[in-house]
Amino acid sequence: MSKGKKVTVIGTGNFGSTVAFILAMNGVCHDVVLRGRNLDIARGKALDMSQAANAARQHTIVKAAQGPEDIANSDIVVITAGAPRTPGMSRDDLLLKNAAIVKKYALEIKEHAPNAIVIVVSNPLDVMTYVALKVTEFPRERVIGMAGILDSARMAHFIYEKLQYGAGQIRATVMGGHGDTMVPLPKFTTVAGVPIEDLLDSEEIGEIVTKTRNGGAEIVNLLGDGSAYYAPAKSTTVMVDAILRDTNQIHSCAIRLDGEYGYSNIVSGVPVMIGAGGAEKIIEMALIPMQKDRFANSVASVQAMVNKLYELKFFDEEEK
Repeated sequence: MSKGKKVTVIGTGNFGSTVAFILAMNGVCHDVVLRGRNLDIARGKALDMSQAANAARQHTIVKAAQGPEDIANSDIVVITAGAPRTPGMSRDDLLLKNAAIVKKYALEIKEHAPNAIVIVVSNPLDVMTYVALKVTEFPRERVIGMAGILDSARMAHFIYEKLQYGAGQIRATVMGGHGDTMVPLPKFTTVAGVPIEDLLDSEEIGEIVTKTRNGGAEIVNLLGDGSAYYAPAKSTTVMVDAILRDTNQIHSCAIRLDGEYGYSNIVSGVPVMIGAGGAEKIIEMALIPMQKDRFANSVASVQAMVNKLYELKFFDEEEK
């Protein structure tokens, strides 16, 4: 099913390069195109990855985009470009800087790859997904943000740290914005089908929830001059794989809500079914009052940043 498929990765830093490398290694697509500011770096990394694909006996060819026209006919475009978080910097600090970067590439996608599915990974994730959606004017199912898969993976890791068993069998669920207001859902989190509420007490679960919210910041502080990219890149390729293989798997992703969970015209992370058409169906879960309140807080946080972009006249009139 993946024969002849083309994926463009915008951004050749650690994150984008790792996404492209994983795609080259797993053979889910035939062509991977690297689009970055520095053409020589893109060329060098593309050459290295193509040779690695041969070592792995994969058919994938990795190429560098000479210009925006080289993203034409992409089935999927992944936007990883943006300034990384540094110690002490919140995702909100990146707002205007990265909004301008995402807008630039969204315009390229709109012109040269109008049928592509767009996966946004730049931070602040939910707002950047909103920017890409507004600028491309694509249907909402074709502009989705990668966040919930990563946040769920982080939560699963911290559960394993606490339990010291069940690795690979932990299914965690996280909703809401990708940031300090994310909403981990212990109610929908299991270890080999066993609810974690049967395995851990409320205090232990609370510790896990806190660590999940701070998972990205912890890595930023440890690295000192960058942010996480291995787990985010793998989480991104999970989405690419689900689309190209049309698996209809359910993952939490950032998508514009049109009445679901009681919200409209705002992007937030919710469980969606991912297939060949992108986010083909939104799954509405029954939340308890506390979870509804936390989700409302998360949506409000994203809305505040979107409002700030409008106040600063970031969007053209026709994009409103």
